[in-house]
Amino acid sequence: MYSYSMIQWLFIFYLYSFLGWCFESAYVSIKSRKLTNRGFMRGPFLPLYGSGAVLMLVVSIPFQHNLVLVYIAGCVGATALEYVTGVTMEALFKVRYWDYSKNRFNFQGQICLGSTIAWGGFTLALTQVIHVPVDKLVYLIPAQVLTAVTLVLTVGIASDFALSFKAAIDLRDLLVKMDKAKGELQQIQGRLASIITAAGESLENRRDAFADSVEELKTGIEGMLERLRDMAHNRPNDYLESVKEELSELRTKYTVNVEMRSRFSLSSFKDFFQRDLLRGNPSMTSKRYHEELEELKRQIGRKKGGQDNA
Repeated sequence: MYSYSMIQWLFIFYLYSFLGWCFESAYVSIKSRKLTNRGFMRGPFLPLYGSGAVLMLVVSIPFQHNLVLVYIAGCVGATALEYVTGVTMEALFKVRYWDYSKNRFNFQGQICLGSTIAWGGFTLALTQVIHVPVDKLVYLIPAQVLTAVTLVLTVGIASDFALSFKAAIDLRDLLVKMDKAKGELQQIQGRLASIITAAGESLENRRDAFADSVEELKTGIEGMLERLRDMAHNRPNDYLESVKEELSELRTKYTVNVEMRSRFSLSSFKDFFQRDLLRGNPSMTSKRYHEELEELKRQIGRKKGGQDNA
């Protein structure tokens, strides 16, 4: 039975958050072949592992003499925690920090059978092996020292979490702005396509009028503006003259939109927390803002490469 004080439970949470960060960062660094500070926070802590470890210890208490039930309790408890955490973070930040969509037997990409099985195995390893020396350590450290260390960690981790949370919100807002700018480009291209067809011309490539990516949109809009200039110069007609002012407004709107979108770059990520958020989560995904997120990843990759070459 685990009978810890609140301070001891908090210390255990921090300890396993640190050990989880060590494991996750080492795994991702080896997989990507470059050092990666893994996780939501910038310090060496992964709260999901700390929460998971504490939860595993708590749910295993009634079944400590039955390893099968300990395993099942770990599977259910940790999987539920992973699902709730994933859904909450995606709803709040509009991105997924992990995604099991490509794994077999997954549910909404938030959890999968493989991770559930692994959580159960980790619960057995935790309760039977890993936590044995940790349990001794908690009681070995004098109460005053443990309290002081835990309070210092609390201040540091709380500050880290607050700054990391703000960085995640900034990323969300940036993705929304980039998506809005893309929507405005689509409206501009749609209107230009309508003007061209109304002027008696056909669009050879209908796909240009319904481009998906930003680069395709920019290419399509620039091509249509050039075409309309040629039409006005070579084959002027009353309709083109009547929409002359609107075309001028569309050109201006397009120029402003492109300039504005160019500012939606990593220059918005000015501090360590904001830049390292993307670097520490290379597998981060977003259904709604996939193109925008991938663009930011490419930008941070180029910026990192430029710094390395400097």
